[in-house]
Amino acid sequence: MLKLFIYVDLSLPLQDPVLIFALVLFIILLAPIVLKKVRIPSIVGLIIAGVCLGPKGFNILQQDASIKLFATIGLLYIMFLAGLDMNLKDFKKSGNRSIVFGMLTFAIPFSLGTSVSYYVLGYGAVASMLLASMFSSHTLVSYPIASRLGITKSEPVNVAIGGTIITDTLVLLVLAIISASQTGRLDAAFWIQLGISLTIFSLIVLIVFPMLARWFFKNLPTEGGSQYVFVLALVFTAGFLSKLAGVEPIIGAFLAGLALNRLIPHTSPLMNRIAFVGNNLFI
Repeated sequence: MLKLFIYVDLSLPLQDPVLIFALVLFIILLAPIVLKKVRIPSIVGLIIAGVCLGPKGFNILQQDASIKLFATIGLLYIMFLAGLDMNLKDFKKSGNRSIVFGMLTFAIPFSLGTSVSYYVLGYGAVASMLLASMFSSHTLVSYPIASRLGITKSEPVNVAIGGTIITDTLVLLVLAIISASQTGRLDAAFWIQLGISLTIFSLIVLIVFPMLARWFFKNLPTEGGSQYVFVLALVFTAGFLSKLAGVEPIIGAFLAGLALNRLIPHTSPLMNRIAFVGNNLFI
């Protein structure tokens, strides 16, 4: 008789990738259902579950490469959906409001954070600005809630999305400047290189990507989810290109959403796939 013995390591934190993935899926499934009964938003429930199971909680899951991968994909997916769902006509009308909102949500926390860190906590100028930049950025972590409520095309949401992009861009620019200053690269060449790289990156995403998408959607078959895979490839390529240009991948993912906004109808099967997979798995 052939006996097969399989050893499974159940020590904490969990190491088995199959068990980790199964546990994460159950968390995604059950946390929103349980907390919905006490009227807590699902995204808050997932955050609470992550804190409880993470290294600072019961240490059931560790923040390894797989978890970081899912987190990165989820964040880029949120920014991509925000750009894809945005009403471009309303966004153009509310562009000035987005700029003002983004500037204020950056300037006020950054100024207060720098002042408190420098005068109260006694940090140096560079350390104070670096710490203040943490308070100045924000993400669209609550965007899935707005999406489920069907208010993503309203003016306040558009203003908030535009302001978030402006704020995060300014924060990332501050971090790039601080990094360059500490390594002795903050000179005229730095600004020229940054300007050229950002210009090339923006032209590729906003001009070349739509051209590729039009050709792909027109000439290649739609069966088997090939369009969905193509769109994801563009999103993460844009994220990588933005990193090469000197900014974070979230900026590239958002621009990819804007670039494909007019090419993917909001009632199409492709849009349904993008929203379903993103909201139910990655985000």
